[in-house]
Amino acid sequence: MKGSKEKQITKKSKSSFYLAFSILPKEKREAIYTLYSFCRQTDDIADNSSPLKNKQLQLDTWERDLQRQFSGEAQTRFQKLWSTAQKFRIPYEYFLELVKGVRMDLLNSRFQNFEELKTYCYRVASIVGLMSIQIFGYRDERVQDYAVNLGIALQLTNIIRDVGVDAEMGRVYLPQEDMERFGVSERDILEKRNTLSFKQLMHYEYERAKFFYRRASELLPRSERRNMIPSQIMKNIYFYLLNSIAKNQFNVLQQKIEIPSFVKFSIAVNTLVKETLLSIA
Repeated sequence: MKGSKEKQITKKSKSSFYLAFSILPKEKREAIYTLYSFCRQTDDIADNSSPLKNKQLQLDTWERDLQRQFSGEAQTRFQKLWSTAQKFRIPYEYFLELVKGVRMDLLNSRFQNFEELKTYCYRVASIVGLMSIQIFGYRDERVQDYAVNLGIALQLTNIIRDVGVDAEMGRVYLPQEDMERFGVSERDILEKRNTLSFKQLMHYEYERAKFFYRRASELLPRSERRNMIPSQIMKNIYFYLLNSIAKNQFNVLQQKIEIPSFVKFSIAVNTLVKETLLSIA
């Protein structure tokens, strides 16, 4: 059997998330597929090729159906998502924050400084982490701070990896303040000028991303390591990707650097073994 629509959306994305989620028990695995499917489809509204006005209308309808489902006004396409949220106590506000993040994508793909970018990262990535840990299960409240910092680290890694891809769509997510500091113009990025200044800028963003990976690691209590194995798998895969980008001298304008599937699998297995041993040590 192919499995649920939500599972197929997660698997089709060729995301590292599918690999990380596969170790979960069936009930939690199905719940996380439902959650990821919602997140993926919400994000796709901003990324599709429709005119901006159409995408705004799509997102408005999406948010309205979400509100009607969670308020009990009507049953909508989000009935399964609502059931999952009820079972795992995922706050409705988290879903609204994700929609706000996607709306930021539609209205503004420029960020004056890192604080603005950090807000965006929180809404499109940290919020997904906060929703996910409700499904994974945890007792120590520090896990929430772990999820927030890890989400920022993962999104910064995505931004660094996708500079060239985003430039082709007219998007520049790097903080304008940072670009000015290193003498990199928006035109340099949109025209894919792989200058020394650009590499210095990317190294600066690389070090910032590493800071959030370190912060997340420091915040994860030993008592929660077993529960957070799926997110640790994601962390280790993305951290490997970040370092691969650095080893390739930040050549992200001309190519999208990716990790082979067998390497992801190896990282997942090693993480599973390591985190299991650490949780019982």
